[in-house]
Amino acid sequence: MDRRVRKAVLPVAGLGTRVLPGAKTTPKNMLNVFDRPILSYVIEEGRAAGIEHFVFIVGRGQGTIEDYFDASPEIETALEAKGKADILAEVRRDLPKPGQMSFVRQMAPLGLGHAVWCARDIIGDEPFAVMLPDMLMAAEPAALAQAVSAHDQVGGNIIVVEPAPEGEAHKYGIVDLEGQTGRLNRMRGMVEKPAPGTEPSNLFISGRYVLQPEIFPLLEKQGKGAGGEIQLTDAMAELMKVQPFHALEYEGVTYDCGDKIGLLRANVAFALRHPSLGADARAAIKTLL
Repeated sequence: MDRRVRKAVLPVAGLGTRVLPGAKTTPKNMLNVFDRPILSYVIEEGRAAGIEHFVFIVGRGQGTIEDYFDASPEIETALEAKGKADILAEVRRDLPKPGQMSFVRQMAPLGLGHAVWCARDIIGDEPFAVMLPDMLMAAEPAALAQAVSAHDQVGGNIIVVEPAPEGEAHKYGIVDLEGQTGRLNRMRGMVEKPAPGTEPSNLFISGRYVLQPEIFPLLEKQGKGAGGEIQLTDAMAELMKVQPFHALEYEGVTYDCGDKIGLLRANVAFALRHPSLGADARAAIKTLL
C-alpha cells in the first residue's frame, strides 16, 4: 500500500534565462512576487499539503536560498527592539524546524530528471512530491494538497494538469488519457509538444507531481532526451509501463514565474489577493491604467 507523502523535491538550479537580467545575481525563484520571494509561496503550498521535509536541488551561486530559510539574528533582534512584531512574524514565517530542509548540489545542469535523481538518498523508499517553483499556483485547497488527496484516493503516480490555452496545446507536454470523467483520470501516455492537430487532449503537465520511488533507478540509467538533457517525462513514461499514472486537473490558476510576463501577472494577482494590502494594490494599479 502507498504511504503518506512527506517529502518534496524542489529543483531550483536553473539559470532563469527567460527572466534575465533580473536573475543574474538573484536566483530566479528568489525574485519577489509582491511582498515575498516565489519560494515562500511554494513552501507554504507544500506545508498545506502535509510536506514535512523539503529537498532543494541547487546550483552554484544560489546560497541566498539557503540563507533565506535560516534565522537572521541581526534583523530579528532589531525588529524586536523596535517593537515591530508584525514584521518579525513575517520574517519568521518561512523558517523551518531543524532538519526539515536539505540542500543538494546538482553540480551540472543536466535536466529535470537528473535534478530529481539527485534527491534519491534523501527521499529513500517512499512516495514523494516534485514541485517546480517556476510555476506558482493560486488554489484553495493548495494545488499540491489536491494532488496528495488524489494520491490518497488512487495511489500510484499523480500528474497535475490543466487546460492549455486555445490552440496552444502543441507547445506543451500533453497527457493522453484512457478516458475522461471528472478531474482525475488514468493516463496511458504523454506526448511532448505534439504536432498541431494531433494532441491527445488539451491538458498539459503543469509543475506538480506525486511519484513513487521506483522512478529513481529508471532515472539513473535514463539517457539524454529532448534538449540533450535527462528528462523526467522519459522516466515517467517508462514507469507507466508497470505502475498506474493518473492526471489530476486541479482547481486553481497557474502563473509561470520563469517568464517576464508571467511573473508580472503573478505580482498583480497576488497583490490583489493580499489580505491587508489588496485594496491599496488595486487602487495603485488603477492609477497606472
